[in-house]
Amino acid sequence: FPGLADVSISEDIPVEGEITVPVGSRSPDEDYSTLDEPVRDTIMRDLKAVGKKFVHVMYPKKSSALLRDWDLWGPLVLCVSLALMLQGGSADSKDDGGPQFAEVFVIIWFGAVVITLNSKLLGGTISFFQSLCVLGYCVLPLTVAMLVCRLVLLAGSGTVSFVIRLIVVVAMFGWSTLASTAFLADSQPPNRKALVVYPIFLFYFVISWMILTFTPQ
Repeated sequence: FPGLADVSISEDIPVEGEITVPVGSRSPDEDYSTLDEPVRDTIMRDLKAVGKKFVHVMYPKKSSALLRDWDLWGPLVLCVSLALMLQGGSADSKDDGGPQFAEVFVIIWFGAVVITLNSKLLGGTISFFQSLCVLGYCVLPLTVAMLVCRLVLLAGSGTVSFVIRLIVVVAMFGWSTLASTAFLADSQPPNRKALVVYPIFLFYFVISWMILTFTPQ
């Protein structure tokens, strides 16, 4: 090229070094990874997230927390707890035992999967696991009802005991149904909400019936 031969580089200008391209300032969060934090911090953060979802269920309102940050740890804990409390209960006779752990576990998860598939087929806008998360967390009131019923049965199994358990189970059944529909109903087309709410009603009704008819062996 003409003229380049006359160009000289001063000895005062360094020509060695690293070539870097500035890409802007990086925030600490971009370099942060859960692999770098202690196990205790990870567990505590997850427990706090599960606890916040429990609060959303006990005080149902329009919130996207259960849908945005979904997980299946809470539903798994509730399902196992409920199945353990229902296990070995006597049904209508002394010879026929009540539902076993596996039966309760399968009923809850199979019912949640069926409701989720029904919601998706009807045009629901939430994902499969988001629906499972909501349905699982909304079992919390019924788990509380089961715990109360077990305590009431310790005092006896007469008429008064049955009335108390009936009131508690009906109240918690309504709570679970309203909480789940508060999160799921808005994700459905307006003309198909009833087709989504009805299976949810049946799902929690079956669980409530198992709780109400439970009597220890």
